[in-house]
Amino acid sequence: MTPLVAAAVLLAAVTHAGWNALAHRIEDKLVGFTLIAGGGMLIGLGMAPFVAFPASGAWPYLLVSACVHVAYTLLLMLSFRLGDFGQAYPIARGTAPLIVTVLAALFAHEVPDRWAAAGVALSCAGLTGVALWGLRGRRPDWAAIGAALATGVTIAGYTVVDGLGVRASGSPLGYIAWLMAAQGVAVPAYLLYRRRGETLALLGPHAAVGLFSAALSVAAYGLVLWAQTRAELAPVAALRESSIIVGAAIGAVFFKERFGAPRIAAAGLLVVGIGLMLHTGAG
Repeated sequence: MTPLVAAAVLLAAVTHAGWNALAHRIEDKLVGFTLIAGGGMLIGLGMAPFVAFPASGAWPYLLVSACVHVAYTLLLMLSFRLGDFGQAYPIARGTAPLIVTVLAALFAHEVPDRWAAAGVALSCAGLTGVALWGLRGRRPDWAAIGAALATGVTIAGYTVVDGLGVRASGSPLGYIAWLMAAQGVAVPAYLLYRRRGETLALLGPHAAVGLFSAALSVAAYGLVLWAQTRAELAPVAALRESSIIVGAAIGAVFFKERFGAPRIAAAGLLVVGIGLMLHTGAG
């Protein structure tokens, strides 16, 4: 992983934490994620005429990924409804990198060298520390934890599927445009079905925040897809989840959730892990 790729993934991490925090602020999760999914669909459709059409070999991956993204969105809504942002977000994001490492080895034949493997392991240790600190002083809410863990599994799934798909597409921009268009239909359609007759009244007060979150979401994932064409999947996945540290800081500042010394130590582990992953690109 080169410094340029690492910088792109870190920017994606900050952007991702930002849109998740904005989504969490919208109390009605179905309304919030309708605006994000629908906004992403509109952005994708707007991009499509101006970017290269994905190659035929990418479409099976793209369509599978769209389905997995819908499952991810539904599980993320459930996680945010059941748990605090500072708990749900770290657990959901922190479970993915190790699963991605295994799946990438199986399906993309990407077996990390000792430096990358050590970097992924240390990064996951740091991310796990942030997640566990989110539970400090409270009895675990197993329903919220289960939803967040299931969310993490879907994250790992679409990460690997999209990593393979974007490489086959010949156009990262074309792939992200059509992926956003395909995955953005389901949640708005469900809101129309459940809340027909009051949809506009529900969406109106949150439209600006929701659509801005959609733009951040598309930008964040577009950067990740580009990075996946330049580096192996597991290090990109681990580095992307540094968004957990940003999310924990957002939780502390805006949602009055504690950050604390253990999270600082966890962040230190994450930084060391990133350094080890970059060693591979520099070596």
